[in-house]
Amino acid sequence: MTTETHRAEGDELRQYVDRIERMESERKDLAEHQKEAYAEAKASGYDTAILRKVLARRKRDRDDLAEEAALLELYEDALNGGGS
Repeated sequence: MTTETHRAEGDELRQYVDRIERMESERKDLAEHQKEAYAEAKASGYDTAILRKVLARRKRDRDDLAEEAALLELYEDALNGGGS
């Protein structure tokens, strides 16, 4: 490889590294903003554990949620003697 090739590869690699470092920094900033939002919600009287569950459920498909709810009810009924 020539010096020119090494230099070009080094420049390309540096661009990738710089880009990844920026993304990591942005991710840290977003995580901090998210932490602040949860703290604000908690200060307003919201249960942050439930808030996290709400957010997780909103990401899921409605059919999957309905199937999970049906299975949950079926299992709970079976444990409570409802199936006998």
